[in-house]
Amino acid sequence: MEHQIGFSNKTNLLERTETTYPLNDVAEPNVFRNLFPYTEVPKIAFNHRLVPLNMPDDIWITDTTFRDGQQSRAPYTSEQIVRIFDYLHQLGGPNGVVRQSEFFLYSKKDRDAVYKCMERGYKFPEVTSWIRASKKDFQFVKDLGMPETGILVSCSDYHIFYKLKKTRREAMKHYLDIVRDCLETGINPRCHLEDITRSDIYGFVIPFCLELMKLGEEYGRPVKIRACDTMGYGVSFPGAVIPRSVPGIIHGLNHHARVPSDQLEWHGHNDFYKAVNNSSTAWLYGASAVNCSLFGIGERTGNTPLEAMIFEYIQFRGETNGIETTVITELAEYFEKEIGYRVPSRTPFVGKNFNVTRAGIHADGLLKNEEIYNIFDTDLILNRPVLVSVSDTSGIAGVAHWINTYYKLKDDKALDKKHPLVEKVKEWVDVEYESGRVTVMTDEELTKIIDEYCNEMNIVL
Repeated sequence: MEHQIGFSNKTNLLERTETTYPLNDVAEPNVFRNLFPYTEVPKIAFNHRLVPLNMPDDIWITDTTFRDGQQSRAPYTSEQIVRIFDYLHQLGGPNGVVRQSEFFLYSKKDRDAVYKCMERGYKFPEVTSWIRASKKDFQFVKDLGMPETGILVSCSDYHIFYKLKKTRREAMKHYLDIVRDCLETGINPRCHLEDITRSDIYGFVIPFCLELMKLGEEYGRPVKIRACDTMGYGVSFPGAVIPRSVPGIIHGLNHHARVPSDQLEWHGHNDFYKAVNNSSTAWLYGASAVNCSLFGIGERTGNTPLEAMIFEYIQFRGETNGIETTVITELAEYFEKEIGYRVPSRTPFVGKNFNVTRAGIHADGLLKNEEIYNIFDTDLILNRPVLVSVSDTSGIAGVAHWINTYYKLKDDKALDKKHPLVEKVKEWVDVEYESGRVTVMTDEELTKIIDEYCNEMNIVL
């Protein structure tokens, strides 16, 4: 049989155009036991097959703080959701770098928050939902005026055989019926392919997605594909085998299943510390969207941190495109002060100590020129001036620098090293180290002693 060929406007090459990946309806589940032995650490194998980089014309971030992010913590109040949504709008800017935010619709509290967020009238982020696959829920989404909703379509044999108790053919028919119901209701479906990094990519995922694309063409509506690395097994290494290969998955969906980049999204988890790198890789190989939650809050080890992908976006694009990076600091402060969530102190960009230099030799260099040990102008970009920790090597200039920076004392309000408060604190630090101390001073210790001296000396910082 001769294969059909056609000219691709994307690659400017003649390519095979017929469906070459029929459903492989296996009798027994393929759980890739060679890669996932369960009683051992999973294995990363290579076949040295490379796929091309394919960065889309436009890339963006979608938010799951109010969906996946709420599956691992106490629910936010409606007021907190609306305030965070305001911050996301400000952070992503007018060009929609933070393009969408998804919500549960099950409880009255969830729906109240959705109404309030929609009343804001923001173009970005667009309010979307995540629902059970039922006609009743589809109608509810339509009544709310949402153009799109997420639908769970688990795609690994772990889920198809063990959870759903179906065959691949039965699962595909079930999913396609659900998606058709959604399209019949006038809603654009976003299909969440759960557990894609343990699925049969060419035997189930690509044949299924080809059928989804046909449904989209039939109804004249986009059907989005969210590739969900539910267990964090994805790897970005060139030449790694699927289903663990993020480049292989994204290339397969984009090229073989013909999912357009602007309908392709990556959702990663951080079980193996790879969430950020895998999300960046998904962009590089053809997905326009990466799904994230603020501070990575999500199931088990969490999702891809939204703030991390903000900086990945800026590094890839070389510009902010309307992003307001200082909002990241405002969000971290809001979570700590108003919600009671404490961001781990060493978390990049948002942790209390992410730009604090503690080593004495580093502090000396930083005081001479902060570019030596600061990742960028954190004061300008994040409203977080670089800090030098106080230790036995800080000197009186280091103490003055710490006080001025921590209390944000600038210009004529800044204290020099001859100020009585600085001298008193330096004397206290010297006594601590003369008594045998070897660790650096904590912020809590310094602020406590500074408060005591300020009260004694009638000083207001």
